[in-house]
Amino acid sequence: IKGSKKGLAMTLDGNGLYTRLDPGVGAAIAVAEACRNLACVGARPLSVTNCLNFGNPEKPKVMGQFKEAIEGMSDACRAFDIAVTGGNVSFYNDTEGASIYPTPVLGIVGLIEDLDKAVTPGFKDEGDAVILIGESKDELGGTCLNWGCIPSKDELGGSEYLKLRTGKGEGRAPALDLKREKAVHEVCLQAIEAGWVKSAQDPSEGGLAVCAAECAFHSPKGLGATIDVEGKERADALLFGESQSRILVTASPKNAIAIVGMAAKMVVPAKIIGNVGGTSIVLKHAGKTLIDIPVAEAKQIWKDAIPNFFKIPHE
Repeated sequence: IKGSKKGLAMTLDGNGLYTRLDPGVGAAIAVAEACRNLACVGARPLSVTNCLNFGNPEKPKVMGQFKEAIEGMSDACRAFDIAVTGGNVSFYNDTEGASIYPTPVLGIVGLIEDLDKAVTPGFKDEGDAVILIGESKDELGGTCLNWGCIPSKDELGGSEYLKLRTGKGEGRAPALDLKREKAVHEVCLQAIEAGWVKSAQDPSEGGLAVCAAECAFHSPKGLGATIDVEGKERADALLFGESQSRILVTASPKNAIAIVGMAAKMVVPAKIIGNVGGTSIVLKHAGKTLIDIPVAEAKQIWKDAIPNFFKIPHE
């Protein structure tokens, strides 16, 4: 914003699979995740526009999805006190009678009060502490011990991991508590405003493991990290579960303690789960190393993913 240190940030978000599994929750998550993305750079949300993509509304199921999605979005927008400035609805997205996943896409604009304090996702310095604001939910609530069945109560429902392992987009959408979500954002925002945060990224699609990898990929120095995904349940749910209301931040050891203390005063879970350093992404659980891959190798796989997907095999 000309003549001041203020600036605007914008983000887009939407998850059709979550909305198919639970239209109200999925649409609310789209709003919450967009606001979370803004919090990660130090921006407070101001207003939202949308593009709502659905199938044939003459089908009762599709119209029901649309109704519930609108209600979920409305609840979330009220929780974050953001104005809906406009948008559009795209209906009749069917092919041979099959409807697309109901996919509300949200574009939200936020205000950064001081651009000098804006934060980026990449790991910055050796020895920085890695802090998880929020918590990973790993309650399985059942005895699904093989991939021939679909977990019903963990945070793997609708996840990229579950879809990859089973070929099915099934299960229960992640739970969302809007009050907790907003509190997590506030901890991150206040820590950024205090100048304590060096990097911030939210675990969303792909979970905590993918979030850590993204932070390494964006590190200006190519730094990795060693992280302990603490929890009493299955390691894969902790690595790849898509629990909401979480932000992964880094800070100097001294400021990390201050962030954890501030979170405690605001009744938000937060703990130091690792440290930045080295050139590998290392994830551990219960004393065992589950993932140990060089940043450069993982980044190359990530960069080549789309070209490799569309590559025409040579005969």
